[in-house]
Amino acid sequence: MEFVNKKLLKFNQYLRNKKIAIIGLGISNIPLIDYLHEFEAKVTVFDDRTIDRLDKELINKIDKYKFEISLGENSLSKLQNFDIIFRSPSCMPNKKELLLEKQRGAIITSEIEMLMEMAPCKIIGVTGSDGKTTTTSIIYEILKQSGYNCHLGGNIGTPIFTKLNKILPKDIILLELSSFQLIDMTISPNISVITNITPNHLNIHTSYEEYINAKKNIFKYQKEDDILVLNHDNDLTYECKKEAKGKVVFYSSKTKLDNGIILDNDVIKECEDDLRKHIISTDKLLLKGKHMYENICAAIAATKTLVDFEDIKKAITKFKGVEHRLEFVKQIDGVKWYNDSIGTSPTRTIAGLKSFDEEIILIAGGYDKHLDYEPMAKPIVENVNTLILMGQTSEKIFNEVSKELKKQNKQLKIYKCNTLKETVNIAHKIATKGQIILFSPASASFDMFKDFADRGNKFKELVNKI
Repeated sequence: MEFVNKKLLKFNQYLRNKKIAIIGLGISNIPLIDYLHEFEAKVTVFDDRTIDRLDKELINKIDKYKFEISLGENSLSKLQNFDIIFRSPSCMPNKKELLLEKQRGAIITSEIEMLMEMAPCKIIGVTGSDGKTTTTSIIYEILKQSGYNCHLGGNIGTPIFTKLNKILPKDIILLELSSFQLIDMTISPNISVITNITPNHLNIHTSYEEYINAKKNIFKYQKEDDILVLNHDNDLTYECKKEAKGKVVFYSSKTKLDNGIILDNDVIKECEDDLRKHIISTDKLLLKGKHMYENICAAIAATKTLVDFEDIKKAITKFKGVEHRLEFVKQIDGVKWYNDSIGTSPTRTIAGLKSFDEEIILIAGGYDKHLDYEPMAKPIVENVNTLILMGQTSEKIFNEVSKELKKQNKQLKIYKCNTLKETVNIAHKIATKGQIILFSPASASFDMFKDFADRGNKFKELVNKI
């Protein structure tokens, strides 16, 4: 008998003639335009950009469907008397206009939350300040290797909600989830993973506490038979065990756990009732760096109840990594260039620095997310041969590194640049055979680039022109 998603069917019937708002014409919301038109909803689209900054084809489609549109800085002033409001991750739920609509009785939701509400299959969700994309990608490869039909979405992959009618109970939905997606979530995945929690996005969240609580929503609404995978080595994730409703599975690179997945003397092992089973040696892996091995441990912990270890081993030995994450770009005159544009916080860059034994020339700096750069000063002084800085955070990083140099009575060559091209030219000029040039900004990209991927692509383009 053909499967029918009754929840989805009921929702689709509910949509007809309902007044619906779409806030933000981002990747996750664009497919909703066609979907809502199909079910005859009365839609208004909101975006804080002006019409000249939006895709013309998209505007033509909105006109064709006879949807209302409200653009510009004050676009939300027309957000009144809606039945459902789909917000994009960039539109925080504490906006006064959203709060007023919620008081009036509107349902405030998102493409991701509605997907989770109506999914007919198991859902795996991954969050964390660092490592969530790599961990999610490894889980995806493991599930594919084992023969699952896996639907990848959230921050990576494609919007899945509009494809729900094709998803079957035997499938798996895999989501990478940011704090912006989780902040008002009232449903949690069946298997949830938190790689770590460190200060991030403090230029948008009202406090670090708000950021932490948003992350916790990934497990807050789990049931007893659900699974929560936690990093044993991160204080905040370790403490999450106290609030967990489901079974907790730890992974660690520092502690020989009685139960869980560990990295022990360059071997990844499964621990069960204090017995340790060898899974794979790290020298068999294409990924390099302790933090990458930790991501693999997290992925194994998330999938070990779903697949056998032979499939896990096959998947992780073939996995080459994710673009812009310690991505090898090119070797020029004996110097290796690495693109780690995903390094948008100090903790990411610190992890990158610890992945190499060679001398490092570090290119860092970018958009200021109001993060503390003091923790990365010591790793820079201890691991970097030359530091090249650019962007809004360059002065912050320079000041913290200068203090650490004074404390240790050391010296370090530091260059300050205005453009990425300038940093690449200097790095190429000063690098000597056997060194690593690591582009890991420890900052967001929005001062000069569209996003971290745009920044990473520009870096690779410049390097490949040398």
